[in-house]
Amino acid sequence: MDWDKDVIFKALGDSTRRLILDELSERNELTLYELTARLVLKYNLSISRQAIAKHLNTLEDAGLVLSKRKGKYRVLMFNREPLENLLKGWVD
Repeated sequence: MDWDKDVIFKALGDSTRRLILDELSERNELTLYELTARLVLKYNLSISRQAIAKHLNTLEDAGLVLSKRKGKYRVLMFNREPLENLLKGWVD
């Protein structure tokens, strides 16, 4: 798949979104509640679930986060493919 580099870089330009990706890369398949709790406790962020959901929308638009339904919960996963494709031309 061909990813929009500008959208990926914009998504990575925010420190909160990078923390979200850090958490999802460390422990894949988090719910929004679990992700919020980890960000608040681990990084002492003052952020609401609604604000995190907005950040997640940006990350999903860039293809960096995928979500799926597991029962009544939406589970979030880090998708490394856009980053791998982005760096392929520069690193190879």
